[in-house]
Amino acid sequence: MTAAGIGSVSFAAIYTLVFYLTRSFLAMGNYADLDKISRLALDQMTRDIRQAQYLVSSASNQLAFNVGGSNTLTFTYDSAARKLTRSKTGEQDKVLLSECDYLLFNTYQRNMSNQVFNAFSNATPATCKLVDLSWVCSRQIMQQKVNTESVQTAKIVIRNEHAH
Repeated sequence: MTAAGIGSVSFAAIYTLVFYLTRSFLAMGNYADLDKISRLALDQMTRDIRQAQYLVSSASNQLAFNVGGSNTLTFTYDSAARKLTRSKTGEQDKVLLSECDYLLFNTYQRNMSNQVFNAFSNATPATCKLVDLSWVCSRQIMQQKVNTESVQTAKIVIRNEHAH
Protein backbone atom coordinates (compact mmCIF):
# COMPACT_ATOMS: atom_id res chain seq x y z
CA MET A 1 0.00 0.00 0.00
CA THR A 2 2.89 2.35 0.78
CA ALA A 3 4.46 1.53 -2.59
CA ALA A 4 1.18 2.32 -4.34
CA GLY A 5 0.98 5.69 -2.55
CA ILE A 6 4.57 6.58 -3.43
CA GLY A 7 3.97 5.45 -7.03
CA SER A 8 0.84 7.61 -7.30
CA VAL A 9 2.63 10.69 -5.98
CA SER A 10 5.58 10.04 -8.33
CA PHE A 11 3.24 9.56 -11.29
CA ALA A 12 1.40 12.81 -10.47
CA ALA A 13 4.69 14.71 -10.24
CA ILE A 14 5.94 13.29 -13.55
CA TYR A 15 2.60 14.02 -15.26
CA THR A 16 2.67 17.63 -14.01
CA LEU A 17 6.25 18.07 -15.19
CA VAL A 18 5.47 16.64 -18.65
CA PHE A 19 2.36 18.85 -18.93
CA TYR A 20 4.29 22.06 -18.19
CA LEU A 21 7.24 21.07 -20.38
CA THR A 22 4.89 20.33 -23.29
CA ARG A 23 3.08 23.62 -22.80
CA SER A 24 6.38 25.54 -22.69
CA PHE A 25 7.65 23.77 -25.81
CA LEU A 26 4.44 24.59 -27.69
CA ALA A 27 4.59 28.21 -26.54
CA MET A 28 8.17 28.58 -27.79
CA GLY A 29 7.25 27.02 -31.14
CA ASN A 30 4.24 29.31 -31.53
CA TYR A 31 6.31 32.34 -30.58
CA ALA A 32 8.94 31.49 -33.22
CA ASP A 33 6.28 30.85 -35.86
CA LEU A 34 4.36 34.07 -35.15
CA ASP A 35 7.60 36.05 -35.06
CA LYS A 36 8.56 34.66 -38.48
CA ILE A 37 5.14 35.51 -39.93
CA SER A 38 5.30 39.03 -38.45
CA ARG A 39 8.78 39.62 -39.89
CA LEU A 40 7.63 38.49 -43.34
CA ALA A 41 4.55 40.74 -43.16
CA LEU A 42 6.63 43.69 -42.00
CA ASP A 43 9.21 43.12 -44.75
CA GLN A 44 6.46 43.05 -47.41
CA MET A 45 4.77 46.17 -46.05
CA THR A 46 8.08 48.05 -45.73
CA ARG A 47 9.00 47.33 -49.36
CA ASP A 48 5.54 48.30 -50.59
CA ILE A 49 5.18 51.49 -48.56
CA ARG A 50 8.68 52.76 -49.34
CA GLN A 51 8.01 52.34 -53.06
CA ALA A 52 4.53 53.90 -52.99
CA GLN A 53 4.03 57.22 -54.73
CA TYR A 54 1.73 58.69 -52.08
CA LEU A 55 -0.96 57.89 -49.53
CA VAL A 56 -4.48 58.11 -50.96
CA SER A 57 -6.45 57.51 -47.76
CA SER A 58 -5.97 56.25 -44.25
CA ALA A 59 -7.93 55.01 -41.27
CA SER A 60 -6.92 53.21 -38.11
CA ASN A 61 -7.56 49.89 -39.87
CA GLN A 62 -6.77 50.69 -43.54
CA LEU A 63 -4.11 52.35 -45.67
CA ALA A 64 -4.46 52.95 -49.41
CA PHE A 65 -1.50 54.06 -51.55
CA ASN A 66 -1.03 55.09 -55.15
CA VAL A 67 1.72 52.93 -56.63
CA GLY A 68 1.83 54.52 -60.09
CA GLY A 69 -0.85 55.65 -62.51
CA SER A 70 -4.25 54.34 -61.45
CA ASN A 71 -2.76 51.40 -59.53
CA THR A 72 -3.50 51.20 -55.83
CA LEU A 73 -2.15 49.19 -52.93
CA THR A 74 -4.32 48.71 -49.86
CA PHE A 75 -3.64 47.17 -46.47
CA THR A 76 -6.85 46.34 -44.61
CA TYR A 77 -7.24 44.96 -41.09
CA ASP A 78 -10.46 43.06 -40.36
CA SER A 79 -10.75 42.81 -36.56
CA ALA A 80 -13.63 40.31 -36.72
CA ALA A 81 -11.63 37.92 -38.92
CA ARG A 82 -8.35 38.85 -37.15
CA LYS A 83 -6.61 39.28 -40.55
CA LEU A 84 -4.46 41.85 -42.32
CA THR A 85 -4.89 41.68 -46.10
CA ARG A 86 -2.77 43.21 -48.86
CA SER A 87 -4.64 44.17 -52.05
CA LYS A 88 -2.88 45.52 -55.13
CA THR A 89 -4.29 46.37 -58.54
CA GLY A 90 -3.74 43.45 -60.90
CA GLU A 91 -2.68 41.01 -58.16
CA GLN A 92 -4.52 38.48 -56.06
CA ASP A 93 -5.26 39.54 -52.47
CA LYS A 94 -2.82 38.15 -49.93
CA VAL A 95 -3.35 37.63 -46.19
CA LEU A 96 -0.22 38.95 -44.48
CA LEU A 97 -1.30 38.28 -40.88
CA SER A 98 -3.88 36.01 -39.35
CA GLU A 99 -4.68 35.47 -35.68
CA CYS A 100 -4.07 39.19 -35.21
CA ASP A 101 -5.82 40.57 -32.11
CA TYR A 102 -4.87 44.22 -32.52
CA LEU A 103 -3.58 46.34 -35.38
CA LEU A 104 -3.31 50.11 -35.71
CA PHE A 105 -2.07 52.39 -38.47
CA ASN A 106 -1.00 56.00 -37.81
CA THR A 107 0.26 58.46 -40.40
CA TYR A 108 2.52 61.47 -39.99
CA GLN A 109 3.57 64.38 -42.18
CA ARG A 110 7.32 64.03 -41.87
CA ASN A 111 9.87 61.49 -40.90
CA MET A 112 11.91 61.91 -37.76
CA SER A 113 15.47 63.21 -37.99
CA ASN A 114 18.38 64.00 -35.70
CA GLN A 115 17.12 67.55 -35.19
CA VAL A 116 13.40 66.75 -34.72
CA PHE A 117 12.35 63.72 -32.72
CA ASN A 118 8.61 64.28 -32.96
CA ALA A 119 6.45 63.02 -35.78
CA PHE A 120 3.53 65.33 -36.54
CA SER A 121 0.10 64.08 -37.63
CA ASN A 122 -0.65 64.78 -41.25
CA ALA A 123 -3.46 67.14 -42.15
CA THR A 124 -4.30 65.29 -45.37
CA PRO A 125 -3.16 61.99 -46.88
CA ALA A 126 -1.13 63.98 -49.43
CA THR A 127 1.17 65.31 -46.68
CA CYS A 128 1.95 61.85 -45.29
CA LYS A 129 5.63 60.84 -45.27
CA LEU A 130 5.71 58.39 -42.33
CA VAL A 131 3.51 55.39 -41.50
CA ASP A 132 3.50 53.88 -38.02
CA LEU A 133 2.32 50.26 -37.66
CA SER A 134 1.59 48.27 -34.50
CA TRP A 135 0.06 44.83 -34.01
CA VAL A 136 -0.28 41.92 -31.61
CA CYS A 137 -0.96 38.31 -32.61
CA SER A 138 -1.89 35.37 -30.40
CA ARG A 139 -2.85 31.71 -30.57
CA GLN A 140 -4.43 29.05 -28.42
CA ILE A 141 -2.04 26.79 -26.57
CA MET A 142 -3.68 23.75 -25.01
CA GLN A 143 -7.14 25.41 -25.08
CA GLN A 144 -5.82 28.60 -23.51
CA LYS A 145 -5.44 31.84 -25.45
CA VAL A 146 -2.12 33.48 -24.76
CA ASN A 147 -0.08 36.21 -26.38
CA THR A 148 2.68 34.17 -27.87
CA GLU A 149 4.29 37.13 -29.56
CA SER A 150 5.12 40.57 -28.30
CA VAL A 151 3.91 43.77 -29.94
CA GLN A 152 5.36 44.43 -33.37
CA THR A 153 5.82 48.07 -34.24
CA ALA A 154 7.59 49.96 -37.00
CA LYS A 155 7.84 53.38 -38.58
CA ILE A 156 8.14 53.33 -42.37
CA VAL A 157 9.07 56.34 -44.51
CA ILE A 158 7.45 56.84 -47.92
CA ARG A 159 10.54 57.47 -50.03
CA ASN A 160 9.08 58.49 -53.38
CA GLU A 161 8.33 62.12 -54.05
CA HIS A 162 5.06 62.67 -55.81
CA ALA A 163 3.19 65.15 -57.85
CA HIS A 164 -0.54 64.49 -57.96
